[in-house]
Formats: sequence, structure tokens, C-alpha cells
Amino acid sequence: MTSISEPMVIAKHSKWVQLLLGLLCMTAISSPQYVWTLLTKPMIAKLGVGLAELQVTFSLLIILQTFFSPFQGRLVERFGPRLLISIGTLMAGFSWVIAAHVNSLASLYLVYGCLGGLGTGIVYIGVVGLVMKWFPQQRGFAAGTVAAGYGMGAIFTTFPISISLNTYGLEQTMTVFGLIFAAVGFLASQNLRLPETSMTPVSRKDAPVVGLRQFKSGEMLRQPLFWLMFMMMTMMSTSGLMVTSQMAIFAEDFGISKAVVFGMAALPLALTIDRFTNGLTRPLFGFISDRYGRENTMFIAFALEGVAMTLWLACREDPLLFVLLSGVVFFGWGEIFSLFPSTLTDTFGSENASANYGWLYISQGIGAIFGGPLAALMYQHTHNWHLVFGCAITFDFITAGLALWVLKPWRARFMRAQQKPEYRPHSTSDLA
Repeated sequence: MTSISEPMVIAKHSKWVQLLLGLLCMTAISSPQYVWTLLTKPMIAKLGVGLAELQVTFSLLIILQTFFSPFQGRLVERFGPRLLISIGTLMAGFSWVIAAHVNSLASLYLVYGCLGGLGTGIVYIGVVGLVMKWFPQQRGFAAGTVAAGYGMGAIFTTFPISISLNTYGLEQTMTVFGLIFAAVGFLASQNLRLPETSMTPVSRKDAPVVGLRQFKSGEMLRQPLFWLMFMMMTMMSTSGLMVTSQMAIFAEDFGISKAVVFGMAALPLALTIDRFTNGLTRPLFGFISDRYGRENTMFIAFALEGVAMTLWLACREDPLLFVLLSGVVFFGWGEIFSLFPSTLTDTFGSENASANYGWLYISQGIGAIFGGPLAALMYQHTHNWHLVFGCAITFDFITAGLALWVLKPWRARFMRAQQKPEYRPHSTSDLA
């Protein structure tokens, strides 16, 4: 009796340790993206370049992080999470250390954009894939928790970095914090490991999940169901980024940028609340989806964002409502980073979770490309924000409808088909 129960206790303890370590790794790589805005003015002064040219660095960071994620995920699956995530955290941290001493824009592109983007992508994809293997019954919660570390991690570094920039300057700040990021991420990644099948207790509730076919990426990409998920995540990414990436600009147009709410400037207060709700929503909606279904939760969350955006536009001249509704918008958007990876892994198996999610994560890169420039182009042509908000709201409600009335029944048929002995993953005739 003792020999059976001890592995189960160890496994139960280990999965929470793995979740905590993954959370620390994600926190360590969050600042290159979320604190970039603090570095722009010092970088412009040091390199003598314009803002548009400098912002290419940030675009490279996002593009390298997302578009190379299938390759990065494949490396994690092949060489293991400990080695690859260790390398990724060092790449992300040292991208700051090296970038602190560059003297040309091309060097900044190469170091901060490319090296940092590849490093953060390896860690992000690797950690999400790993925790979903440790939590077969709570994938939404697990993916959401580590994704929250990425979304909220910069809360702990924003003010210290801001103070350090004013006190010690750009080079010393980036060097010191880059070393801290690298050390924290590297140390946390040293105890990451895959779960052992013999140590993972399989309950009756787990049995259907464990028995499903484990799809390789090539097999998954031949399934139309995957491309429905890809389209849905692309629309949600584009919707959120169309509005959130332009927030400072339309806040000024709405007369909010100089307003004061609760004794604080409205825009910074809104951004602080947004960062918190953007992180909170990921484990929360993941937890809800584990219990009440992925698609049902998607419908509620996506429709919530659509309603919040509608009210946001209608109440755009009220500073208090602007601040509060901005938090609701982010609350309805950030959960895509827990709902989609958990749904994907539920459907196509956990064995190749990192590599498979890497392909789906490309949709975030597409959303980043379409969301910002497309919204700006619409605004330039119409000179108001109604079309931008209208497109974002439309995407929200369309995706909510697809989740409940298309994805849910289609995925149910797909999951049943996998239980059939004659099922072949290259065939889609059984999905009609």
C-alpha cells in the first residue's frame, strides 16, 4: 500500500512545484516586451534615431517570438524542457545585457529583437506545453497560470526599472536587470522535468483523455478543425490588439489623457488595472473552462469583451467609466492564452503539446501585425475610432458564436471519431 501511495504523493507535490517554476520562468522573460516602452526615449537619445525606426525592434521581438514558435516547440519536445528553457532564459536575459552596450540600430535589431524574441519564444512555448502535461485534468488553469506570469510579471519590474533609468542611466539599468532576469530564469529552469507516466495517477475521469490519439504537428495541420481554432485565435488577437495597441492615442482623442480618477492620472491608472486584469483572467477562465467546458467559457469571455468594448465606446468621454471598462476589456481578452492552448491539447493530445501550440501561437503574431497597423490605417482614413471599435466588436461576437455553435459540436464529433478503431488522422471524411 505504501509503495503505491508514495509515487502518487510525489506526483501531486511535483506538479505544483513544476507550475511554480514555470511561473518564475515566465515572469523572468516578461519585461523585454512589457517594459520596452520605458526604454524607447533613452534609446532614441543614445542612438540618435527616430521612434518609427526604433519600434522595429519591438516588432522583431514579437515576430521572432511567435512565428518561430513551431520550430522552438519542436526543439523543446526533442531535447527536453530543462535544457531548452534554460537556454531561452539566458538568451532573453543577455539580450538586455548586450543591448545595453550596442551603438547602432542594426545591432539593437539583432540583439534585442532577434536574440530576445527567440529566447522568450522558447521559454513561453516550452513552459505552456510542459505544465499542460503535468495537469491533464486542469490544463486551462495551468496554462492560464503560467501565461499570467508573462502578462503580469512586469508589474514587479516596471517601477524599479523606471527609477533605475532615472538614477543610473540606460546602460547600467539594462545590464543589471538583464543579469537578474537571466539568473532567475536559469535557476528556476534547472528543476523543470517531464512527468513520468508511472508517477501520474490515472483516475476514471482521466481515462478518456489518456486514451486519445497523440497527434504530431504534421498530422494536426492536416485537420480542418485546427484551422478553425487558428482562425478564431487570430480574430481574437486582432480584436484585442486593434484597440489596446492604440489606447494612448484614442484616450487623448476622447479627452481622457489629462483626466484624473481617484486622485491619479486616468491613463496610467487604466494601464495598471489592465495589466492586472489581463493576468488575472488567464488562470481564472482556465479554471472555469476545466469545469464547465472550453467552448462554453469561450462564448462567455469573448461576448464579455464585445459588450465591454461597446460600452467603452459609448462611455468614451467619462474618465471613470473609461478606466473601469478598460479593465473589463482586458479581462475579456487575456484569457485566449489559457483557453486556446488547453483546447488544442485536449483535442490533439499532450505528447507534442509544445510543438503543436507553437503552430497555433503564430496567430498571435498575425494579430499583432494586423491589429496595430490596420487600426491606425482605419483611423487615418476615417478620422474617428468608430470603425476600429466596430471591427473589434464584430470579431468578438463572431468568435463567440463560432465557439459555441461550430467549434463545440465539431470538436465533439472529432473526439468521438478518435475512439473508433478505424480512425485515421489523415482523413477528414468522418468530420462531415
